[in-house]
Amino acid sequence: MKRLSAIAVCSLLLLLGATQAAANIIVYHVGLSGSQSVPVNVTTAFGSATVTVDDVLDTVAVALTFTGLIGGNASAAHIHCCVATTANGPVVIPFTGFPSTTSGTYSNTFTGVSAANIAGIEAGLAYINIHNAVFPGGEIRGNILAASVPEPASLSLVGLAALALFGSRRSRARRSRADEVPKSEGNG
Repeated sequence: MKRLSAIAVCSLLLLLGATQAAANIIVYHVGLSGSQSVPVNVTTAFGSATVTVDDVLDTVAVALTFTGLIGGNASAAHIHCCVATTANGPVVIPFTGFPSTTSGTYSNTFTGVSAANIAGIEAGLAYINIHNAVFPGGEIRGNILAASVPEPASLSLVGLAALALFGSRRSRARRSRADEVPKSEGNG
């Protein structure tokens, strides 16, 4: 019982003493296609992007590749926010210097991004869009959605709970075995 109490106290101290990391850096992997556009576009063009958000430095970094735009050279590209994945929203981060080609790459880090826009990206309410003359609403689009990954602190707590459960069962098994051992009678 003492061991179980000690484990419970340690668990409580760890839980109370856990602090959130100073920076919350989240990396998103985004696929772009015509099927994600609203309304859907029939195109063979596609792309992919890595979007890295740092909500302490208020930065958003984008590394993007795209290929096969059928509607002509790209005329604009940007991040839209803060709407559902089935809606169109306002431009919040224009991709300055985006290549005016049908296939290419783009990379930039945007600073001073508003807290509201970072919160919208983190909430899955933002998307990347590449526009051209034939598709002025965007030929390809990629919703910026997080993959579910458990936080390290959550994993630690789960591990600690498993250890406590294991210790509790082991202690019960020892007590059970001690009760089953017959007491030897003395030879006198």
